[in-house]
Amino acid sequence: MSDNNASTGSQIDVAIIGGGQSALAVSYFLRRAGISYLVLDNQSDAGGAWLHAWNSLHLFSPAQWSSLPGWLMPPTTGQYPSREHVIRYLAHYEKRYGIPVRRPVAVKSVSRRGDRLLVSTNHGDWLAKAVVSATGTWGHPYIPEYPGQVDFGGEQVHSARYRNPEAFRGKRVLVVGGGNSGAQILAELSQSCHVTWVTLEAPTLLPDDVDGRVLFERATERWKARVDGRPDPAPTGGLGDVVMVPPVREARERGVLKSVRPFARFVNDGVVWGDGTRSQVDAVIWCTGFRPALEHLRALNVVNAGGRVDVVEGRSVVEPRLWLVGYGEWCGFASATLIGVMRSARSTAAQINEYLSSLAEQTA
Repeated sequence: MSDNNASTGSQIDVAIIGGGQSALAVSYFLRRAGISYLVLDNQSDAGGAWLHAWNSLHLFSPAQWSSLPGWLMPPTTGQYPSREHVIRYLAHYEKRYGIPVRRPVAVKSVSRRGDRLLVSTNHGDWLAKAVVSATGTWGHPYIPEYPGQVDFGGEQVHSARYRNPEAFRGKRVLVVGGGNSGAQILAELSQSCHVTWVTLEAPTLLPDDVDGRVLFERATERWKARVDGRPDPAPTGGLGDVVMVPPVREARERGVLKSVRPFARFVNDGVVWGDGTRSQVDAVIWCTGFRPALEHLRALNVVNAGGRVDVVEGRSVVEPRLWLVGYGEWCGFASATLIGVMRSARSTAAQINEYLSSLAEQTA
């Protein structure tokens, strides 16, 4: 359900900040444990970061390997689910489990208020016994700095803001970044503009029969080995390597799936390469990843110099009433993926249940 009206200072057991896949997974396990909670989402609709992905984006795992706890993602007609399919799934997931979402609600800060945490928003405040931060990384895109960058007269767009190739048709474009977003956007742009793929090193292109399912299995084996103190048992290839989804395979067949090493600096009308040659450039699309979106936690003084929060099993070391889910490996194995967030979400809900039970015992 959705409700845009909030009563100021409402007391709740658990506040979940963010309305994407991580928030929904945590909600599922809190609901199963009988814990009351509220999801605060700054988006106008269900879908989280998927609402802002480029139009042609597809997962690189089959639907059954891209599901949240409790309900398998419905099958698709194609090999991999589209962006729209994922958004529909997340919206239906909310309704299926009656997840209490208030949107659009922008959380400004989380601060300490006695024995509770004060969640301040643009639609009132909530006092929570526990807070789960699940804002992810999409709201904090990362663009590296290059000499002369401010003097470049062309367009610069991060993949977080890229939608489709129409605005770049016929232009000279650099796609910077060697991961799956770089490969997929390069493949799309190469059909309508002059595009060059710039990567720090030659990207790892996985065999055609390796998709996200296989990568997740490999990552799981690596995680188990690390826990057990064993050597890495998995072959080369990780979640960040390029999966040969159909558009990328087609780009390879056309001979455009090739990358060059980074340029040295920007000039007004383009870039200068390491050998001193110049190229005119109309636009740069930065497929250079994201950083955790944690500005709302600054008042708690929990964000370290590296822009992360020190956690043990997803629970803040400095503020034990705070949990973080879905930001990447540092707060839970594969927690930034649809299927991988399940483990972190289950653990978080169990810890919160134990914490709330201990509070109840203290007041009994």
